[in-house]
Formats: sequence, structure tokens, C-alpha cells
Amino acid sequence: MALAGFQTLDIIEEITRLDGSKYKEIGNLLHNGQAEYAVEEGMISEVRILKLNIPHSNSVQQYEQFVNEHFDIPAEVAIDHYQEWTRPPEMDQLVIQILSENKVS
Repeated sequence: MALAGFQTLDIIEEITRLDGSKYKEIGNLLHNGQAEYAVEEGMISEVRILKLNIPHSNSVQQYEQFVNEHFDIPAEVAIDHYQEWTRPPEMDQLVIQILSENKVS
């Protein structure tokens, strides 16, 4: 499976796991396409785009760097598993900051 290059993150999504719990993620259209495919394949329950084209703030750039350094992002939408981007507490705080900057709660 080919890997995508450096990914620019520009959307906010809400993802519902199979157990019904939800979380928000900063992603892009490739990530959203993979999540939509994961829904169709029963890997997660739902994905919704909450905001498109978010500003490329310092917070987004820092989170983008974290994601690109810690996760392999497949170039294809047809994935064989859905990988939730697990974050340490400092990245959770960064995501909360991004949500606040974009008035998404």
C-alpha cells in the first residue's frame, strides 16, 4: 500500500466509534474519504464533517506535524483497517485549542 506524502490538515470531523462514543479529529479530505469508506465497511459507525477549510493556524501546523511524524497515512481510500490517531495529552490540548479557534464544541 502506497503512503501519502506530507498531509495538510484543513477540516474538522466528528467520528463515532462502533461502541457509540464520539471524538473530534482534525483531518483532510483524504482522511475523510478513508473514514467514509470505514463506515461502509463497518469499521466505525459514522463520520461527519463539522467544518471545512479551517485556517492553517500555528495550532493546526503543530498538530499536522505530530500526525505526519507519528502515523502512516495510506494514499488510497480503500483501507483495510481504520486507524484512530491516538494522541498524548499535549496533543489533546492542541486539538481542543483548534476546536476553540474554529468555534466548534
